[in-house]
Amino acid sequence: MKSAETLETRTVKKVAWRIIPYMFIAYLVAFVDRVSITYASIGGMDKALNLTSTAFGLIAGIFFLGYFLFEVPGNIFLERIGARKWIARILITWGIVTVITAWVNSAAHLYILRFLLGVAEAGFFPGMILYITYWFRSKERARAVALFMTAPPLANAFGAPISTWIVENIHWAGMPGWRWLFIIAGLPAVILGIITLFYLNDRPEQAKWLTSEEKNWLNNELQREHAKKINVKKLSFKEVFKNRIVWKFTAINLTFVVGLYGISFWMPRIIQSLSSILTNTQVGLITMIPYLLGAIAMVLMARRSDRTGERKYHAAFGPVVGSLGLIGVLVSSHNPILAIIMMCVATIGLYSFSGPYWALTSSFVAAEAAAVGIGIINSVGNLGGFVGPYVIGMLNDATGSIAFGLAFLALMLILTSIQVLLIKRENTYSDEKQSVTNEVAESN
Repeated sequence: MKSAETLETRTVKKVAWRIIPYMFIAYLVAFVDRVSITYASIGGMDKALNLTSTAFGLIAGIFFLGYFLFEVPGNIFLERIGARKWIARILITWGIVTVITAWVNSAAHLYILRFLLGVAEAGFFPGMILYITYWFRSKERARAVALFMTAPPLANAFGAPISTWIVENIHWAGMPGWRWLFIIAGLPAVILGIITLFYLNDRPEQAKWLTSEEKNWLNNELQREHAKKINVKKLSFKEVFKNRIVWKFTAINLTFVVGLYGISFWMPRIIQSLSSILTNTQVGLITMIPYLLGAIAMVLMARRSDRTGERKYHAAFGPVVGSLGLIGVLVSSHNPILAIIMMCVATIGLYSFSGPYWALTSSFVAAEAAAVGIGIINSVGNLGGFVGPYVIGMLNDATGSIAFGLAFLALMLILTSIQVLLIKRENTYSDEKQSVTNEVAESN
């Protein structure tokens, strides 16, 4: 027994240390590329290209239209071609698109390139979720997801001061700092894409860094979990697309992402609006604080969810806290310090959601439907990334205030929590009801 426990601990630790840091770095680079537009915006891009708040909201959000259109096919390609080649392709192409963005001269150029960035990155995040299922047992997935998903808040936390410093201080070759920001943000993705071809393994049996004993143990564990669904028929795209549980989780993700990216793309502007004396670099430094706290909350909530085996109430808790924080920002806007504290509360709530939510999702969506099902949930859900920034921009131009935009985001987060609480275990695929219920029961 002791030997088996030692083998288990050693193998899980090896896999975690090999895969999670890589996934974290890749997702961090992805998020830096996504949100570089935000810091370019406050660093002179809007003025140079005559962008309104509505135009900026559309530029920030149009990324998700390209992401939506190509994400499910991208996830299917990842499963067929293999993670190593497909993720490398994703990284290299999105890095190139980001670098090219440095030479835009109009809003139209930005619309096109942001759309292409979404196309290039499509399939990356659900591919990571799917990849985790190849290496981690169900009881470890919430923590694995949360650890690599600390990348977005940390990308913002450390990217904010670095990005604002770049736009203020780097003006090489006569180019303004906001243009250099896109070049500096895009090159790491190209480099990491090349590294991926040599570093990543598609499946445990290909991992030279595991011993034969470790490979056998891990494969046996993963096959044992899969065996519970061995009699389940292979579900077609049409069958998955028509299933209610997939669309329920998609609706949850949609309303959550409205809030997540509404804040992600507008937080520097919100902080900037609280005081007229803040420099761009100071805005970047203040922006670090909510995101660092959000990253800590994400890991702690996921660990607690894994430890207790409870998913639903853990997932519902975060958006409620997020909405209360946004309401707090609204009512305390006259007090910058209090408003920033409430922004921290909102960010803590937002980022504590993802680990329990994706673990809950993988418990309901069968392995045979995971590639398509997770792709649908994430791609359609990510349309919220278009809605959030764009609606805030429109409301800001129409009212001259960010208040209505924050109220809209708070409402979306409340709807997220309500939808999570309404999820019931019996809402699974009719043909695999018992196997999925057994998996959920085991995780609980």
